[in-house]
Amino acid sequence: MNNNCRLVQLIHPKFGRRIAAVQEPELLFLNGFGSIYELALRALESNQKLSDLILKSLSEEKLDYDSIYQGNSEWKLLPSFDHPNSPFNCMVSGTGLTHHNSALNRQMMHSDQKEQATDSLKMYEMGVKGGNPASGEIGVQPEWFYKGNGAVLRAHGEKLYIPYFGNDGGEEPEIAGVYIIDKQGNPFRIGLTIGNEFSDHVMEKMNYLYLAPSKIRTCSIGPELVVDADFDSYTGEVSVSRKGQAIWSSKINTGQQNMCHNLENLEFHHFKYDSHRIPFQAHVHFYGADAFSFGNEIMLEEGDEMKVSWEGMGRALVNYLEKVKEKKRPLVKQL
Repeated sequence: MNNNCRLVQLIHPKFGRRIAAVQEPELLFLNGFGSIYELALRALESNQKLSDLILKSLSEEKLDYDSIYQGNSEWKLLPSFDHPNSPFNCMVSGTGLTHHNSALNRQMMHSDQKEQATDSLKMYEMGVKGGNPASGEIGVQPEWFYKGNGAVLRAHGEKLYIPYFGNDGGEEPEIAGVYIIDKQGNPFRIGLTIGNEFSDHVMEKMNYLYLAPSKIRTCSIGPELVVDADFDSYTGEVSVSRKGQAIWSSKINTGQQNMCHNLENLEFHHFKYDSHRIPFQAHVHFYGADAFSFGNEIMLEEGDEMKVSWEGMGRALVNYLEKVKEKKRPLVKQL
């Protein structure tokens, strides 16, 4: 696993956006780029490897990582990837039922009869049988869901929201892939990042057909993007704390060795659509989780801290839960 090249995105009220390489315990600025998107675009345009461009762009300007990570600096962490000019040009999506435990959690959500397989469990079994095709062959398609455009992305340390019309909010500890489309419409994977694919599990449990709206929520990625990382196998930990005390935690596993679909199959089925290969489009795609607190009947409350860490993926991603009480009902008028 290559975890030597890790990047963060930063913003300052006076100096604007910058990107930096992680060289613990410091961050080293890259010259000439305000976003990882711009860095990747330059690598494509100049036909060079992203890792080579990063090395050529390193400056001697350093920042203390701890103060930024802990929120004690004017420099603030941004999501580890985004489209710097328009959130509408960034698609945020994911694939579910890629891990055995996620399928079992869905099974318990939607069936009172444990011996009777739900569509969720059937779809997982389809992945077990056909989700790892040989290279160049097409495997069974996974479940796919839309989370929103880039406006839903949040950074380390920021809040994730339960909207006034929501029923609940719960963490989903994952790894996400980030992608860019070149001018010919070809997708390129830039790297991997820690993700919290925050969702409304209570809404989903009401009716299986509520899965789609239960996913349209804020979510978080970061703090770091790992360039050139493989997706073979990862172990990590997820926890929920309330008023400084841990109330739940679990070991987590992901990567191709722990899933019923390989990465090539997930990527093929996401990018097979022409609308997902629009030139210069950005993508953040979540690969699925194998544990979350709702599966253990934990209901998150306002102010709870959600923490996700994966070995080899840099520092942990921490976010906080907030309920939106103000009801801003959209008023539709006739033109």
